[in-house]
Amino acid sequence: MAVREIWLVRHGESEANVAAARAEADGADVIDAGHRDADVPLSPLGEEQSRALGRELARRRVDAVPVELWESPYLRAQQTIRIALDRAGSEEPPRRIDERLRDRELGVLDLLTRQGVRNRYPDEERRRQWLGKYYHRPAGGESWVDVMLRLRSVLADVDRLHGPERLVVAAHDAVVMLTVAVCLDLDERALMEFAETHTVANASLTRLRRDGIGEPWSLEEFSAVEHLDDRQVTEHSGRKDDARVR
Repeated sequence: MAVREIWLVRHGESEANVAAARAEADGADVIDAGHRDADVPLSPLGEEQSRALGRELARRRVDAVPVELWESPYLRAQQTIRIALDRAGSEEPPRRIDERLRDRELGVLDLLTRQGVRNRYPDEERRRQWLGKYYHRPAGGESWVDVMLRLRSVLADVDRLHGPERLVVAAHDAVVMLTVAVCLDLDERALMEFAETHTVANASLTRLRRDGIGEPWSLEEFSAVEHLDDRQVTEHSGRKDDARVR
């Protein structure tokens, strides 16, 4: 049996999300995340969100069909899905840690607020304004196109899976948004129009479905957060993948 569904989970709120929001509010240039990107843990609210996600996965019977789990190597994504599956009481599925599911890399702009980018790398800011979100690659970092390239290879591997009907992916906002773009074959204009009005919330669930290998994917649900109460809903799109950043 081929994979017919992909369930994309964005990690819960992280300590870096909180630090970034605080730095933006304070008008600071630099975000004090306290960890390298791969080691950033969930915030206390992120852990709450993950438990709420777990209750939703149980309600939806995530393991009603054969399931496989692919995870980003970054701590916040792994914490989220482990807390969620533990709360769901689901049978532990086969797991795979895949470096291609890591968050988008920002190179020299890492740990800078929007103001910090303007103040410290004005030439880079002008390049971003000129090239646009889709193609702009910060020095040492990745554009959205670069992330899409690695996700295309991930999806090629999905077609080689035999057994699981449902693939759960625990990753990041960029990975969720750009997996949707690749599966729906969105070009630059279509993706940017979609991203202008859609953001990927923390601990949200996005679902894609197809009838079989070679059949088109359809978007069944995007960034669903009905399992979170109003206090728990956080988007934290911020600098990294806010389509409104030009």
